[in-house]
Amino acid sequence: MPFARLANATTPTCHIGLGLAAVGRPGYINLGRDQDLPAERTVDALRERTHELLDAAYAQGVRYFDAARSYGRSEEFLADWLNTRPGLDDIVVGSKWGYTYTADWSTDAETHEVKDHTLATYERQRAESDALLGDRLDLYQIHSVTPDSPALTDKELHAKLAEAAARGLTIGFSTSGPAQADAIRAALAVTVDGEPLFRTVQSTYNALETSAAPALAEAHDAGLTVIVKEGMANGRLAGPHAPGVLKEIAEETGLGCDAVALAVILRQPWAGVVLSGAATTTQLASNLHAAVVDLDDDQLTRLATLVEEPHVYWERRGQLPWH
Repeated sequence: MPFARLANATTPTCHIGLGLAAVGRPGYINLGRDQDLPAERTVDALRERTHELLDAAYAQGVRYFDAARSYGRSEEFLADWLNTRPGLDDIVVGSKWGYTYTADWSTDAETHEVKDHTLATYERQRAESDALLGDRLDLYQIHSVTPDSPALTDKELHAKLAEAAARGLTIGFSTSGPAQADAIRAALAVTVDGEPLFRTVQSTYNALETSAAPALAEAHDAGLTVIVKEGMANGRLAGPHAPGVLKEIAEETGLGCDAVALAVILRQPWAGVVLSGAATTTQLASNLHAAVVDLDDDQLTRLATLVEEPHVYWERRGQLPWH
């Protein structure tokens, strides 16, 4: 398993990772960015913010860091940080290919990223990731696979990915959209020379969107490490925007809405790593409290009332503005 080092860690936060989607580029769909980020979102300002978060995360026991080619300069920021800390050999680094960042460091670009799961894009972005992260890259994931993705049927691409795996790179995939479960099951069936190609899956799961759970359990049983993204539903479960039920339970626990929301995910037996998408060190510290949240059956039953139909959830997510 690629996350064996995390499983062997002694810190209680070893199953919480840090995703860099919110700080690798000036524009994203998370709520509350006007308050979370510097007024001037220059490259240097977000590089500094990313490094602050990485320092704080590592100091508090986080060992998995997640980037992507489409997260602006997230790989660059992460690589800069790693290069100045060569002794940190217990870190696991993941990135993703399949989307190209096209906003040119603008928050009001007409198009922020373009999806393409072809072999040509893989080879181009693999070279780009390698130039920045080199042998520090442990996990490379196909970004946002859906059931109709050509990445699930392209045998030439599969062969190239298998070659990378044979050289020591762990190959995984992430999913998005209302048909995540179908995409996961289709990916589980992909083999090269009779062997499963993918060793990890990264999917959206949170108190509002739980539809992928059965398929993620199947993936876990098949030996894949499950990474959970968007546990805060792009800010919809954070304090200022959280539903009333979540606010009530947070008050009962004495911790933040975010810690409760992430604790729900940590309870799932198939969840290997749960990503924090924090944009500030204060948010990160609050997120990490999820490891000590103890929810009783009544609280879990009340939280279950928040679940939305997948198409409703993803339609609302698609309406969130880039800002």
